[in-house]
Amino acid sequence: MTQVTFEQLLDAGCHFGHLKRKWNPKMAPYIFMEKNGIHIIDLHKTIEKIDEACAAARQIAKSGRKILFVATKKQAKDTVAELVKAVGMPYVTERWPGGMLTNFTTIRKAVKKMSDIDRMMSSEDFLKSISKREKLQIERERAKLEKTLGSISDLSRLPAAVFIVDILKEHIAVAEAHRLNIPTFAIVDTNSNPNLVDFPIPANDDASKSISVIVKAVCDAIAEGAAERKIDKDNANEEDLEEESAEEENNVREDKDTEGEEGEDGRKKRPTIKRGPAKSATSKRN
Repeated sequence: MTQVTFEQLLDAGCHFGHLKRKWNPKMAPYIFMEKNGIHIIDLHKTIEKIDEACAAARQIAKSGRKILFVATKKQAKDTVAELVKAVGMPYVTERWPGGMLTNFTTIRKAVKKMSDIDRMMSSEDFLKSISKREKLQIERERAKLEKTLGSISDLSRLPAAVFIVDILKEHIAVAEAHRLNIPTFAIVDTNSNPNLVDFPIPANDDASKSISVIVKAVCDAIAEGAAERKIDKDNANEEDLEEESAEEENNVREDKDTEGEEGEDGRKKRPTIKRGPAKSATSKRN
């Protein structure tokens, strides 16, 4: 698993926290020092937390489950969408729809509605039977659904974990994940409470470079877990094929054995019964 170096985090500005007057006292274990009224994050602890988060994300991906990424901040949405899309994970970068997790069945209905509109618009008979105004209204509704729910169209069940950028901005997502006991990963700045998430990563959550470095590390771990899952599947399929071939060989041998017991005319030979020596007439009389 590729590890993030101290220099990479330093170049990305991951060590810059918020002003001292805005800090959260629960972030004290992750703060290295104060400089010019700004808290500096201890990057050695950041590396430790990144390694823990990457190991957990790798195991989740290896099990075939999904991690939902949430980043609606302007400086994070494009970067997160690009990185997460490459590993095939769902993400929310526009707006967190209320009840996304706690009311998941309703969200799935909206996604199904989007697919129904696609199916409806693909039929030529339907397009001929409606007016231009109705067609325009349907296209607008489809675009609205695509903007908010298009990135989670493949999410058929609740995610195994949620990765959040800035837990203060995405407090609703954090609350919903807690209510459903879904593990949470998050980039936490000096103004956040790290105890609200299961895998906090202390770092600057405002700089796009800082967000990019951390999210890329997690995505690389997810890609490694997915690759391991594929290798395990291939090995399991090979073992199944070997077992099937072995069973076929045994069946062929059994068939050959039964064919050897048949006579020249194709009929099975009757088992020969050994008889003892014929008794003489004198013995019967006696």
